[in-house]
Amino acid sequence: MTQLSQPALSRRLSVAPMMDWTDRHDRYFLRLISRRALLYTEMVTTGAVLQGDRARLLRFDPAEHPVACQLGGSEPDDLAASAEIVEAHGYDEVNLNCGCPSDRVQKGRFGACLMEEPHTVAAGVKAMIAATSLPVTVKSRIGVDAMEDYDDLKRFVETVADAGCRSFTIHARKAWLQGLSPKENRDIPPLRYELVYRLKQELPELEIVLNGGVLTLDQAAAHLAQTDGVMIGRAAYQEPYMLAEADSRLFGDAGPVPTRHDLLRGFIPYVERELAEGTPLNHMTRHILGLFNGLPGARAFRRHLSENAHRAGADASLILEAADKVRPQAERAAA
Repeated sequence: MTQLSQPALSRRLSVAPMMDWTDRHDRYFLRLISRRALLYTEMVTTGAVLQGDRARLLRFDPAEHPVACQLGGSEPDDLAASAEIVEAHGYDEVNLNCGCPSDRVQKGRFGACLMEEPHTVAAGVKAMIAATSLPVTVKSRIGVDAMEDYDDLKRFVETVADAGCRSFTIHARKAWLQGLSPKENRDIPPLRYELVYRLKQELPELEIVLNGGVLTLDQAAAHLAQTDGVMIGRAAYQEPYMLAEADSRLFGDAGPVPTRHDLLRGFIPYVERELAEGTPLNHMTRHILGLFNGLPGARAFRRHLSENAHRAGADASLILEAADKVRPQAERAAA
């Protein structure tokens, strides 16, 4: 990949942290599609950062910049120490997860349950800000369980803002910690964008980024009329080519839009480097399966990768073989 000057960090468009999805291989591939979107790691717990294999957990390619690390935790000292480590590894931002509703996260007293403890979050944020020069941001829901009112959301944000946080990404759904699975929490609670809009109107000094249910760049542009930024989640993973026009449409950048075949050719040198270091091919190809969705040959592309990438001896040429299942003229016709 040709190294260009690093774009300034902007939260106008970002790709959400998603467990098991937004690993370093996925982020590298997404960076080939958009130079401007801010990319987030999967959530990493403070325990893993402080006691685990940091080289593996926090590794990323310089081409991924701007890239933010999301932490899960609640103890101020652990969050501060983890933020220092994140900065030392070269990240551009450190984000605190206050939105994940999984049982494992609740047992660790972090994630969405922290919305019920705004002063705990504030203490953690204050410690992180004192420990690092990186921007410290928070990602939350609009509420959890008994938090029914807009006033609860505003109180949470104001309390954490008083500790020094200036940027909040709000998933515009409640999280039900009891009664819904993490998967159900991504779909069943209704989206209430109006609460996020109102938060920006009433707290204009804060950066408010909207997350939840954003499927297209048209929708992103509409939300940007009411907020400072938009975070896209599953759509950017399942249909990664949706980001191809993001730099021009949302950031005003000039330049040609790469074709899907161009992107795969650009991915090959990275894949070859990783294979030489022992990374299994299917750890990388699983992130590109949705690239041709909607085009003739997309199913054959996915099948070829899925059936062969795990086999001994499979190399980067398999990606180009799979790409040949989708003719370039089919892509031009869809443009």
